[in-house]
Amino acid sequence: MENISLLTYTLFLPLLGAILILFINKRKENAIRLSGLVISILTFIVSLFVFFNFNPSADNFQMVQKVGWIKNLNISYQVGIDGFSLLLLMLTTFLTPITLLSARNSINKQVKEFTFFMLILEVGMIGVFISLDLFLFYIFWEAMLIPMYFIIGIWGGDRRIYAAVKFFLFTMFGSLLMLVAIVWLAIYAGQYLGGFSTDLLALYKVAPSIASNVQNYLFWAFCLSFAIKVPIFPLHTWLPDAHVQAPTAGSVILAGVLLKMGTYGLVRFCLPLFPSASIQFAPILSILAIIGIIYGALVSMVQTDMKKLVAYSSVSHLGFVVLGIFAFTQESMQGAIIQMINHVLSTGALFLIVGIIYERTHTREISEYGGIAKIVPLFSIAFMIASLSSMGLPGLNGFIGEFLILLGVFKSNVLNNWMYAIFAATGVILSAVYLLWLYQRVVFGEVKNEKLYKLTDLSAREMFVLIPVFVFIFWIGIYPNTFLNISKTFSARIVNQVTTDNAAKIKLSENIKDK
Repeated sequence: MENISLLTYTLFLPLLGAILILFINKRKENAIRLSGLVISILTFIVSLFVFFNFNPSADNFQMVQKVGWIKNLNISYQVGIDGFSLLLLMLTTFLTPITLLSARNSINKQVKEFTFFMLILEVGMIGVFISLDLFLFYIFWEAMLIPMYFIIGIWGGDRRIYAAVKFFLFTMFGSLLMLVAIVWLAIYAGQYLGGFSTDLLALYKVAPSIASNVQNYLFWAFCLSFAIKVPIFPLHTWLPDAHVQAPTAGSVILAGVLLKMGTYGLVRFCLPLFPSASIQFAPILSILAIIGIIYGALVSMVQTDMKKLVAYSSVSHLGFVVLGIFAFTQESMQGAIIQMINHVLSTGALFLIVGIIYERTHTREISEYGGIAKIVPLFSIAFMIASLSSMGLPGLNGFIGEFLILLGVFKSNVLNNWMYAIFAATGVILSAVYLLWLYQRVVFGEVKNEKLYKLTDLSAREMFVLIPVFVFIFWIGIYPNTFLNISKTFSARIVNQVTTDNAAKIKLSENIKDK
C-alpha cells in the first residue's frame, strides 16, 4: 500500500462496504449492524496510516494523487491533504463508527438502509475534505445531501419531512451559486492554463489576479454556500429543525462533521482564492459571527427541549470559529481549527447523552427531569464532563480554542478593534449560564417524575461510545500541542498568503494610481 493511494483507500472503502451491505438479507439486522461497524472501523484504521505517514512540517499538500477523469474539460480525480484537512479527515473516520454503535437501540426499522446511508454519507464527507479539484469537490458536496436527507426524513421525529426538505433546500440554494462561481473561475483560469480547468492548486495561483469587483461577487457566491452550512446568522434557521428532528446518530454527524464543511470551505476556498475580498469583507462576517455567538446563547437559555438547546448552542460555538477565521492572525486561525475539533467532541457528546436519556424516557423536555444524580450517577458524570467541555472550562478542550480565538482577535490588524473580542467573550459567559442551568434542572433537585426511578445507568456499550470522546476532550485540554502542531504550518501559510497577496495587490493599485 503506497502512500499515494492511502487517501483513495480511505475514500472508497466505505463505498465498497455500503455496496456489500446491499447484498445482506435485510432480516439479518445484527449482521448488517456488525458489517457497518466493522467497515467504518477499518476505514478509521486506514486513516491512521494516513495520519502516521503525514509530515506536519511540510508546507504543501501531501499524498496527492491525480488521475484524468473528464479530459475534454481538464477535470481530474485529484486528492491530497494538508494539516487542516488531515484533522477533519480523522474526525470523520473517528466519529462514524461511534455514531453507528450509538444507533444500535435507537434505530430499529430499516436497519439495512440506515447503515447504507451512513456509509455513503461518510464517503461524501471524506471526499469533501480531500478533494483538490473544484468539480470533484462539488460532486461530493452535493452527494452528501442525499443520505442526510433520507436519514432525517426516514428515521427522524414527527416533523422529519419538513426538517429534511428545509435542510435540502437551504443547502441546495447556496450550492447553485457556488457552481456558477466554479464555472466562471474555470473559464477565467483557461486564459492562463491553456483551457478550462478546475484544478484547485492551479486556481490558487490564478484567482488572486482577478479584478477586485469580480472577486467580490465570486467571494460571496462561495461564501453564501458555506455560510448556510456553518450556519452563520441569519442563515441558521434550518439547523434547529434538522437537529431536533434527526435521530441521535444524524444529529451527531450533522453537528460533528457536516457543519465543519462550511468552515472548511471558507478556509480552503474563500480565503486563498479571493484574498482581497476576504480582507475587505472580514468585518462584516466578524460582526455576523458575533451576533450569532450572542444570539445562539440567548436563544439556548430559553429552550425547554434539551436537544433544541444543544442545537442553538452550535450557532453560538461556530460563531467563534468564523470570527477566528476572519481575524487573520496565526493564533486565531489555530484557535478556529482546534475549535472545529472541540465542537465535534463537546456537542457530539451532548447529543449522544441527550439521545441516551431519550431512549429511556422518550421525552426531551427539561421540566420532566430532575434529581437523577442519585439514580444514574455514571450518566450524570458523563453529562457534567460534556457540559463543562462545551462551556470552555480550563483543563478541557473548549477553553483552548476560545482562548486562542480571543487572543488572535485582540491582535488582529484586519479587524483592528478590541471590541470584537469583548462582545465575543460574552458568549463564553452566556454558555456557562444555559449549560449550568440545563445541568442543574436535569440532574439535581427533587425527583418530580416517578418514572425516573426506573432509569438504568450507562450500559457497557454506551460507555464504550462516550469514553473515546472524553479521552480527546481531556487530551486537547491538557496537551493541545499534539493537534496544534499538525495545523501550525497550514495556519501560518494561509494567514501569510491572504495578507501578503492583499498587501501586494493594494501596493500595485497605488503604483498604478501614482503613474
